[in-house]
Amino acid sequence: MKPQSEKQAVMPFLSHLVELRKRIVISFLGIAVGACIAFIWAPDVIKWLADFYIEASKQDEARLAQTSVLDGFAIRIKVAIYGGFVISCPVWMYQLWRFITPGLSAKEKKYAIPFLVCSIFLFACGGIIAFLTITKALNFLLSAGGVEYFQVITASSYITFVIVMVIAFGLSFQFPILLVFLLLAGVVSTKQLRKSRRWAFFLIVVFGAVITPSQDPYSLFLLVVPLYVFYEASILIGRIMSK
Repeated sequence: MKPQSEKQAVMPFLSHLVELRKRIVISFLGIAVGACIAFIWAPDVIKWLADFYIEASKQDEARLAQTSVLDGFAIRIKVAIYGGFVISCPVWMYQLWRFITPGLSAKEKKYAIPFLVCSIFLFACGGIIAFLTITKALNFLLSAGGVEYFQVITASSYITFVIVMVIAFGLSFQFPILLVFLLLAGVVSTKQLRKSRRWAFFLIVVFGAVITPSQDPYSLFLLVVPLYVFYEASILIGRIMSK
């Protein structure tokens, strides 16, 4: 027979697993419903995304290529899946919040919802800036060879490029959330951040150059500037919250 203390340790662990499974199931159901909705509107979304390429190519006859019979359906499924994540964002973020809330202190719970709301807002802002840079990025990439090529861009590779770019910008815009969290946890201080401004700017530039899928200077500029502004804003927020 197991000791009573061991039983008490096993039961909370099992209950956490049950709770986690429940949250994951609800999140996947939300994503599935969102994906079904996105699947219906996928052709319009794909056409809208293709317009960026047509504008960048500066050719009225420019078209994205489909290299196999299944390409069109596969692209629609890909757009539907990513669209499902976006549409169901409030659902799975809420489930995440419900799962981690019981383990938080009263002070941490107070910051949980603002953190989640800010995280969603900043990801959306990153995605919007990514779309604002796509045309310039494509202009740079399509003309990078310096000569006129007969270019055949597959729809699948193009949609993947756009999705990766939006995700890269959206995740990068989580930077201030991470900094403020580290400040609240006491891992770093505002004094350390102030002293590390030059290194921070250098690392932000390197990070931007690595994570930007297009590697063009225009996208790099529109990523680096907001990230450094976020860095300074995090110092200010940290000083206010420490009072």
